[in-house]
Amino acid sequence: MSDLQIGLLIVGVAVVAAVLIFNWIQERRFRRQANAAFQAPAADALMRPMPHTAHDRVEPALRESALEDEDGHDADEPHVRLGSDLPLTGEAIAPVAVTTASYPAAVERPAAVSQQPAGAPPPPYDEQIEYRVRIGCDGAMASVFAEAFNQTRALGKAIRWLGLPVGATTWEDFQPWRDARYQQVTVTMQLADRNGAVQEEQLTGLCDVLQTEARTHGLRLACDDMVDALERAQAMDRFCVDVDVLIGLNVVARGEGSVNLTRIVREAQSCGMVLGGDGVYQLLDSRGEPLYALCNHDAEPFAVEAVEGQTSQGVTLQFDVPRVPDGLKVFDGMVAFGRKLANETGGILVDDNLRPLTDTGIEKIRSQLLHIYERMEARGVPSGSRRSLRLFS
Repeated sequence: MSDLQIGLLIVGVAVVAAVLIFNWIQERRFRRQANAAFQAPAADALMRPMPHTAHDRVEPALRESALEDEDGHDADEPHVRLGSDLPLTGEAIAPVAVTTASYPAAVERPAAVSQQPAGAPPPPYDEQIEYRVRIGCDGAMASVFAEAFNQTRALGKAIRWLGLPVGATTWEDFQPWRDARYQQVTVTMQLADRNGAVQEEQLTGLCDVLQTEARTHGLRLACDDMVDALERAQAMDRFCVDVDVLIGLNVVARGEGSVNLTRIVREAQSCGMVLGGDGVYQLLDSRGEPLYALCNHDAEPFAVEAVEGQTSQGVTLQFDVPRVPDGLKVFDGMVAFGRKLANETGGILVDDNLRPLTDTGIEKIRSQLLHIYERMEARGVPSGSRRSLRLFS
């Protein structure tokens, strides 16, 4: 090896050594900078643990009894409570946790509620088809609820307001324009009707409106459990859909002819049917509720004064199954009336598919009606009852 090669080798080793030493120095310097950047300052006030004091944050909790005075809270604060069946009287009322996420649990304590007079009956609340909100009033004037009364009417379901006047032992229909003081008020929302089951937002809206009223005037509020109410509403709606049947019987002309409306009108009037404002004849019961109806097939409804010789393609008898008491008897009466109309006009009694109704067909319909009415009785919703009229409205 020549002197030149040895010299170049020494120079190369020196350069490599210099590069390694430089990289090591740089690595140590960057490591110190990184440690300094990510280490919390010893004197950082935001990172120091705070000592426990009397002002520490405490998670809210529902107490065993919201009426006990030993807890030191103001007894005049309003209270909102869900899912309880305890009366709004002077005994302790235990708040119940809310089971729907959209309606917050209230943690305010209720004020002491005035005792309900001995022997006072509970409000006429129908647990099967209603959701209930109770308000302890302590003699509040009826006018206090005027705004809430109007707001609840716009929630899309039937609302009932009932009040127990101060010193009274019977409930009455509540009206905010009365000059009366109430110790208790109950507001109910119907769970189902022919438009379907009540929705959660409707129940929440009812409680929100009444909660605002309670807080404004220092009243106590108790809303029933929403989850239970929604389950009852869905079950009742499914039942109503199954039994909500409208039977139609038609009297039509034979062949290409027509039926004489003048004769039909005379028969309807002689049987006690009355003409409604919608141009439909109805046979009413003693309550003024329709048993069955008679309407014209043509576009024009029945007129107050029948025109002599007026004709039509036919007429229809309609029977609203769940709204009629003693339905089988009423159905038999409607069939007899339909056959009489067919005989008087030379027409024929047919079903909705224009098939002639024989005795066998009529008996088949009666059998189906009997099954429906048995189901309604078993469910506690007898046909034509007050509860049934409310559900099928």
